[in-house]
Amino acid sequence: MAVDRTPVLKRCRQLGIDPVVMGINKESKRQPKRRRRQESEYGLQLREKQKAKFIYGVLEKQFRAYYDKALRVEGITGDNLMTILESRLDNVVFRLGFARTRKEARQTVRHGHITVNGRRVDIPSYQVKAGDVVAVAPKFKDLLPIKEALIATEHMAVPSWLEVDLEKLQGTVLQLPTRDQIDLDIDAQLIVNLYSK
Repeated sequence: MAVDRTPVLKRCRQLGIDPVVMGINKESKRQPKRRRRQESEYGLQLREKQKAKFIYGVLEKQFRAYYDKALRVEGITGDNLMTILESRLDNVVFRLGFARTRKEARQTVRHGHITVNGRRVDIPSYQVKAGDVVAVAPKFKDLLPIKEALIATEHMAVPSWLEVDLEKLQGTVLQLPTRDQIDLDIDAQLIVNLYSK
């Protein structure tokens, strides 16, 4: 699988993303503001797509498949795309506070530490549905990375479409998120415009 080895803070600066969105609370060294040329419409659209791909850790082929799926679902394509991305299992694990970053959440899922409705799931792109119970598998509840993540993310608010029980280390998907419940600064309509050319 392809891996982006660009330092996260550098990529955040390039795409204009707040590092907190990526689960990083480090203060980056202040960079002198450079004058940017006025970006073309295509440049803006491409930046929004790259931003979404980077935040969710998705490569082009899979991202395009998500767009095609969003196109087939009834409703606004951009909102559908954001809902699909937000309901990935690795993102849900991150949002519940069981991992400090989405990359860590992906690894936690990949190693089989997460169950969905009592069954072990090791596919980060697994799409959760309303009513699903996402939990840390019983034999992994004492893992140090999960305990560290719970301490590091205790100040983070769990989104309203999720409910978490920290004692049992499990969360419930109350409903699939709507666009206004997703707190990311991504203009999904620009992505739709890019793909619909």
